[in-house]
Amino acid sequence: MATVGRRTAVVAASSGLVVSMFASPAAAAPSGEAASASVPSVDTAALTGAARAVLETSPVVSVADSTQWSFDVPEVTAVAPPVKQRTVRTVSRSSVRTVNAPIPQSASGNAVLEIAARYVGVPYRWGGTTPAGFDCSGFTQYVYAQLGIHLPRTSESQKYAGIVVARADARPGDLIWTPDHVAIYAGGNLQIDEPRTGGSAQFRSIWQSNPVFIRVI
Repeated sequence: MATVGRRTAVVAASSGLVVSMFASPAAAAPSGEAASASVPSVDTAALTGAARAVLETSPVVSVADSTQWSFDVPEVTAVAPPVKQRTVRTVSRSSVRTVNAPIPQSASGNAVLEIAARYVGVPYRWGGTTPAGFDCSGFTQYVYAQLGIHLPRTSESQKYAGIVVARADARPGDLIWTPDHVAIYAGGNLQIDEPRTGGSAQFRSIWQSNPVFIRVI
């Protein structure tokens, strides 16, 4: 049985395993035949065929009573992964476009413009008549409706919703009409409108040529 125990150690070593029954200090082990008799029995029934073949053919290893087991533990050094550097792009102020112009001073105290300014940034939507999305005439109709003033649905019809006034006599809150488009005059050379697909309600310069100013009454 001592021979079996020693051969088991060989099998264990060849398979990368360590048998704990040999880990007791050498000073505690008895000497001579008593040492051989003290080796615990090993059940080889659970070994695979290959393991048993190694066991039967492995040489008998004898060691002195004073032999001690030792293991070489390699030193492990933890290395942190390299930190990925982030590239920060600097954007020139000149390349940044302002979507919505500031609300002009003329809007203060003007009921029509103060209501219209609430919807700056609402996207253009063809056929839209609500804050979920406006087209140009849907926007003007909705703003005036907040004041109890009903405007026709289309820009062509809104042209006849009031009286035409000269540009020099126009007041903030009047309509600005051109073929297929209508806006709200914001004073000076400014208007607020829903421009086109991809745009949004905003204050901007009057770009139309020969616009018609209409005072809703």
